[in-house]
Amino acid sequence: MKKINNFFIIILLISFALIAKAHSKILSIGSSNAKVTVKVFSSLTCPHCANFHNSIFNNLKKEYIDKGLVRFEHHAFPLDLAALNAEVVVRCQSSNDKKFRLLEEIYKKQKFWAVGSDIDKINDLIKEVGTSLDLTEDKMNECLKDSSAQDEILNQRIEAQKKYKIESTPTIMINEKKYTNKIDYKTFKKIIEKNL
Repeated sequence: MKKINNFFIIILLISFALIAKAHSKILSIGSSNAKVTVKVFSSLTCPHCANFHNSIFNNLKKEYIDKGLVRFEHHAFPLDLAALNAEVVVRCQSSNDKKFRLLEEIYKKQKFWAVGSDIDKINDLIKEVGTSLDLTEDKMNECLKDSSAQDEILNQRIEAQKKYKIESTPTIMINEKKYTNKIDYKTFKKIIEKNL
């Protein structure tokens, strides 16, 4: 009986470790004890996602994230191969801070790199953005060849689809409730304030 109990305890610990590991793969910034969690499911080739990030994220960071009031999570929801490869390159960065800086550059320069249908050309343009933030071409090539990174992102997308029934990007959740209002900071801020 004791052996069976020990076996179940080990299985339970492994399960918790795997869940923690899976959760830690989500790109997030802000206190884990924040009263408000904003989850954004987005595709890096989606202009509406870039608009959300560029018009809301920096204000949110200054006013709420940096003060420990809001936790922000970027959930990869690639709609095409270019978006998937851009996500892989973002994850190539070593630190969370650098990942967010690269994410911001990817969104800012979306019209520069997310053009055409030649994936090799698109990858080269994504790598140009990456090299501007201290990533080497060799490192990015290595990351792009790593199928486990792509699998991880696609599995997260499948899980998000099942859980949140995502129909378009960006899909924004504030404390697990879908945000459906206008994408402008003034409107968004009102919802954040209501949840604080």
